[in-house]
Amino acid sequence: MKIAKVKITNFKCYGKTFTLVLNEGLNVIVGANESGKTTILEAIYLALTGLLHGRPLKNDLTSYLFNLSAQEMYVQSLATSSPLPPPAITIELFFSGDSNELAELEGDGNSERRRASGVVYKIEFDEENYKGPYEELVKAGVLSSIPVEYYTTTMRSFARKGITARNIPIKSALIDSSNSRMQNGSDVYVSRIIRDVLEENERASISQAHRKLKEAFVADPNLKMINERITQAAKITKKAVSISVDLSSQTAWESSLMTYIDLIPFQYIGKGEQCVIKTKLALSAKKHTEATAILLEEPENHLSHARLSELIADLTDQHGQKQIVISTHSSFVANKLGLDHLIVLRDAEVARISELDSSDFFKKLSGYDTLRLTLADRAILVEGDSDELIVQRAYMDANGGRLPIQDGIDVISVGTAFLRFLELANALKIPVAVVTDNDGDIAAVERKYASYKDSDTVRICVDPTVDTGSLMIKDKPFNFNTLEPKILQANDRTTLNAIFKTSAKTDDELRIHMRANKTESALAIFGSPTRIAYPDYILDAIRP
Repeated sequence: MKIAKVKITNFKCYGKTFTLVLNEGLNVIVGANESGKTTILEAIYLALTGLLHGRPLKNDLTSYLFNLSAQEMYVQSLATSSPLPPPAITIELFFSGDSNELAELEGDGNSERRRASGVVYKIEFDEENYKGPYEELVKAGVLSSIPVEYYTTTMRSFARKGITARNIPIKSALIDSSNSRMQNGSDVYVSRIIRDVLEENERASISQAHRKLKEAFVADPNLKMINERITQAAKITKKAVSISVDLSSQTAWESSLMTYIDLIPFQYIGKGEQCVIKTKLALSAKKHTEATAILLEEPENHLSHARLSELIADLTDQHGQKQIVISTHSSFVANKLGLDHLIVLRDAEVARISELDSSDFFKKLSGYDTLRLTLADRAILVEGDSDELIVQRAYMDANGGRLPIQDGIDVISVGTAFLRFLELANALKIPVAVVTDNDGDIAAVERKYASYKDSDTVRICVDPTVDTGSLMIKDKPFNFNTLEPKILQANDRTTLNAIFKTSAKTDDELRIHMRANKTESALAIFGSPTRIAYPDYILDAIRP
């Protein structure tokens, strides 16, 4: 049994219904900060367990769970003659697998109104119990946020029957190894995992040993003497005041024992090692080994490539038959687990590398440039290193010395693979500028990028003028329509000679030098204290 699809409405960053189809095995979700990766994991876990941050959500409702736009629209409508109904959060999970095990969950009680197996988790207004008080609040005009005190949580099957987590055959484990919360010097997350790993008789043995230790502490003669002094100092006649340790709970050891790694307290070992240990312990916990869906939050936190490789190998080897959903920023994780499993997320838009026409190309890349494109606020695609340097310097000159990346703009050298990157950018609606030479054939450039002529997100930046000249290089006409000749055209020879530390007597001589030394010339311009003028198509690429 697997989760075939998740649909999220009004939960955190997802306002309009967001739909994500999941692979039966591995799912690697990549996206920028605040793109909604964690929200997807939380939503899946919430719909399967009713828990958020380890606690039953029904006891911890807050308006911050609701999509901000939905909340603002609702509040604004209360001041009108047609107020909107209180918004609801809906999470739907569609299941696939053994029809016999899922039969009790089958029905058409889902947003698609088709027969399927699954569950619906809702946070909604409790009209049955609070309709009257709510209407009074609306009439009084005192509501300034969603009245969550009048809300309830429900978990139903697609058969429209109320259920609990026990009724759902798919079990899940949500693991966030980066979470660090200490209590009495011990990591709460690790303590909870160790508690889950142990059998009942083992927990009882620890509790008994812990109690004996505490009783010995209380019976110590020095402590008795100190308690007598405290009682006298408190000046209480008939009641003794003393210090001791908690003996009231059978499970007090869980909060007072400290975890050690090679005789070193857990909180004093390296952060990377903490993450590895937490993840491995969590995966080995009994309830997690029984889980059929593992949700893993950014496993790369604090890890070197070597340790991350080891962790991922363990994950895929030991849990390969499970459905795994991983959120990550790491190209290493994406590559190691395979780009076939990569789900790229951006502004509630989803792209799968495996579904692109250019999927084979991206699979052969290191993955770094793929993730650079998807994680940038905006991208400028160029052909080579020299173009990249010139565009970066042009941006710096126009923006007070700031590099493009400091403003969320990534300048990426893609060789001749512009169309492949544009396919991915178009799928995710990433704003992209393409800086390309016209090579003396404007019509060819127009044909190549015809699909993006009217695009709202793709801008093709090319010099519209075809330049010619008599210069020949080895009996072949010199190409006057690349970046270097266009830079010379926008500047004077004296300025460029000073930057390149050359003494070219003619423009043709300087053109030959720049053609033979593309990268060195671009580096000289990039690092020069002297500003140059840039061709209009370069300026077009760096504009907002």
